[in-house]
Amino acid sequence: QVQLVESGGGLVQPGGSLRLSCAASGFNFKSYAVGWCRQDPGKERELIAARSAGGITVYADSVKGRFTISRDNAKNALDLQMNGLQAEDTAVYYCCVVYYWSRIWSGPYDYLGQGTQVTVSS
Repeated sequence: QVQLVESGGGLVQPGGSLRLSCAASGFNFKSYAVGWCRQDPGKERELIAARSAGGITVYADSVKGRFTISRDNAKNALDLQMNGLQAEDTAVYYCCVVYYWSRIWSGPYDYLGQGTQVTVSS
């Protein structure tokens, strides 16, 4: 049974930082591309950062230079360090997993977590 469990979300002031974590199980984690997607109500879900099985890393322009993605294949874990958070970063953040790298930006994803809420507000 595939499980993706996100944690680390919360309320943070503009300019603050959060670190999200995703614990994965039930599939061969190291063989998949893994990333973080986010969705705000009324908007489409978007990929913001991803790391391929081979180590390629990509970021959406909106988070480049502020967010850092990392994966630990030994622990089946994926993290997202978010610095310089802005109100526009408010969304539900999901761990998104896909086998084929060519689908990383638009999906469909093989697996999605339940999400963790990030709210940036003063």
